[in-house]
Amino acid sequence: MFTSTALSPLREPRFRWYFLSRSVNLAGTTMAPVALAFAVLHVSDSPGALGLVLAAHSIPQVVFLLLGGVVADRLGRTLVIQIANVGAGISQGVLAVLLLSGHAELWHFVVLSAINGTLSAMSLPALAGIVPALVPREELQPANVLLSMMRNALAILGPSVSAGLVVTVGPGWALAVDAVTWLVAALLLVPVRLPARASSGVEPSLVRELVEGWDFFRRTTWLWVVVLAFGFLNVIHAGGLDTLGPVLANETDIGAHGWGLIMSAQAVGLFTMTLLMLRFPLRRPLFTGMIGVALFGAPLVVMGLHPQTAWVMVAAFAAGMGIEVFSLGWNLAMQENVPDEMLSRAYSYDMLGSFVAIPVGQLSFGPLAATFGTQDVLLVGGVVYVVGALLTLTSRSVRDLRRVSPVSTTSPPAP
Repeated sequence: MFTSTALSPLREPRFRWYFLSRSVNLAGTTMAPVALAFAVLHVSDSPGALGLVLAAHSIPQVVFLLLGGVVADRLGRTLVIQIANVGAGISQGVLAVLLLSGHAELWHFVVLSAINGTLSAMSLPALAGIVPALVPREELQPANVLLSMMRNALAILGPSVSAGLVVTVGPGWALAVDAVTWLVAALLLVPVRLPARASSGVEPSLVRELVEGWDFFRRTTWLWVVVLAFGFLNVIHAGGLDTLGPVLANETDIGAHGWGLIMSAQAVGLFTMTLLMLRFPLRRPLFTGMIGVALFGAPLVVMGLHPQTAWVMVAAFAAGMGIEVFSLGWNLAMQENVPDEMLSRAYSYDMLGSFVAIPVGQLSFGPLAATFGTQDVLLVGGVVYVVGALLTLTSRSVRDLRRVSPVSTTSPPAP
């Protein structure tokens, strides 16, 4: 039965607890970006201010990503995620209290964003690498799709709910909800116990593990080609959609509520494609995925040409569908082609290369918009984004990579 196959990963107890933990966490975090953006714009209406706060998160995230990959492979992915969740819950709670009490200043956003960025660097490689340890290989696609479905379903409501809170009681309450969910998510991970990493008796040095990860990364052509592309594409995404998008909404009739609807439309696109991916397996995950990535430039083009809520929502819906195809394809490519003991480190190099230039976009697109105009910068950025995504398909290793046949029909060994 289709439904039985789609839900089969939930029969694994550890995956069920992990799924529940992520569900609770994402219920809050889907509200946070809209609340944070308009909280910053309330303190300072400068495009550069929002870019500064976003860069304060991404710079330490980039700096500590490689360390996060090694720590996840060494200490255990569950423990690393729990520690990061608790720290993020505390930092978001402090920011929520400052906002609700009326004492928030721009430097508070910068400092707390930097703390969250550091914690994110520790947890992201662990989150990316934990799924193959929770389900059998033949269930990797339904497991990843279930996680995406849950995330996307919550993302449909989160931005709109957050926007409603922003215009009624203020952004502090949305961030307070986010803080609580981080803490609850950490508690729900307690039953998720994974087998200890096999050891030869001599623990390799931190530098040696980093070198091993780099050697694997540079020898895997499809991996570094896509990561190199995203190092460029994420500059445009971070500077355009994340930084100038709310600014343009604030300057036009779109407003905070319209921007929330646009983010929700993107989530509907993600969710719609998730349902399709439950039924249709990906055969060439990166070829299909990079075509999907190209669609992510559509909202930038539409905002540059015709910044009306309805039109941007349509483009955001298409972008959501496209990025979901890539997200699933990328996770399958990584989880099926990278050895488990190397997976978090491989993801950390992936994230480092993809995120390293994000602060450039966050810090530069505000001044560019002030010089050339917000709409013109968004239009040019969107066109360049589409072209850059499609150029990756000139690499045979990207367009020809196929799924790996399952090698096991049994569940991962119990701890």
